[in-house]
Amino acid sequence: MTHALPLPDADAERYSHTLTQHIAEEIKRAGGWIGFDRFMELALYAPGMGYYSGGARKFGAAGDFVTAPELSSLFGRTIAAQASQILALSAPRIIEVGAGSGQLAADLLLELEQCGTLPESYGILDLSGELRERQHATVARRAPHLVNRVHWLDRLPEHFDGLVLANELLDAMPVHLVCWRAEGLCERGVGVDASAGKIRFVWIDRPASPRLSKAALVLADEYDMPPDYLSEICLAAPAWVAAWADILGRGALLLIDYGFPRHEYYHPQRNAGTLMCHYRHHAHGEPFYLPGLQDITAHVDFTAIAEAGCAAGLDFLGYTTQASFLFNCGITKVLERTPATDTTHYLPLANAAQKLISPAEMGELFKVIALGKNIAEPLIGFQRGDRRATL
Repeated sequence: MTHALPLPDADAERYSHTLTQHIAEEIKRAGGWIGFDRFMELALYAPGMGYYSGGARKFGAAGDFVTAPELSSLFGRTIAAQASQILALSAPRIIEVGAGSGQLAADLLLELEQCGTLPESYGILDLSGELRERQHATVARRAPHLVNRVHWLDRLPEHFDGLVLANELLDAMPVHLVCWRAEGLCERGVGVDASAGKIRFVWIDRPASPRLSKAALVLADEYDMPPDYLSEICLAAPAWVAAWADILGRGALLLIDYGFPRHEYYHPQRNAGTLMCHYRHHAHGEPFYLPGLQDITAHVDFTAIAEAGCAAGLDFLGYTTQASFLFNCGITKVLERTPATDTTHYLPLANAAQKLISPAEMGELFKVIALGKNIAEPLIGFQRGDRRATL
């Protein structure tokens, strides 16, 4: 599969080789094996070397994939309606976690300004220095008069009231790989084969740890796992959501990502999991290819997200498809602001709207979930098409 992918230039190849050596050294120190969750964490977030912490361009036409904010300003302008309601019901503050290139921040701030609901502050939590620079440059270019409202965070706050927003964050949190076998549960991890004279990562299965076994056995009790069924279990994302229960006083988490309810995630026919890599707009299933130069993701188990939030004390405020959420927030009204006769501007917006809401594109696979505290009104994004019963 990887033979069909574009080749990196010499500098990018050296960059990847440095991270490859770093991961191999950690595997050696660990006795020859690390869980895939640790491999994924290093490949994406190793300081100065990982995909999200290094300097490779990631988003948009020149990167590896296109997110909804990169696709069109229509996305941010539409979800501003939901943001306005949450800010009015809590506090005029926003934290965006994993803000990408800063396009969503710029679009949201400009639309909220137009609506008269501009937040007092817009915090961005992103550990990548390169991305922070891009985010600042984007907001400074698109909304220079608002850039002073934006600040960057190094960690989660101790207390927060307002809106916490994350678009395509949970899918990039490290996952464990588990294989349900007749002889017992195995965790699929990573070792090194140096027999060819160069570093080559290989899969190695080991008995699952007690913590991972506990989660895997719960799934096996609920669903029919065929022999040698392989899938992911993400322990990091539910823990991250649960942590907000102690931070949030009045406000809501609004999380947008691709994924399924648990009964769809662990469907018997989905027997190879959902792990996917993205490199220069090519999707493939080889996570060992060019560490540091490609994204590694897994779909989100939204049942686990809802359960973790509620168990920690958050209120469940809604769950629906991206299409339903955007319709509820008025995407057609936002589109109508541009006259159809102005084809130069209208046609790109209409094409983007189609991708955002079409079941064949992002409309069905992407979901929106909201959890919060002390929010007294139903959220407008979930007025119709709420799918909480499917979780």
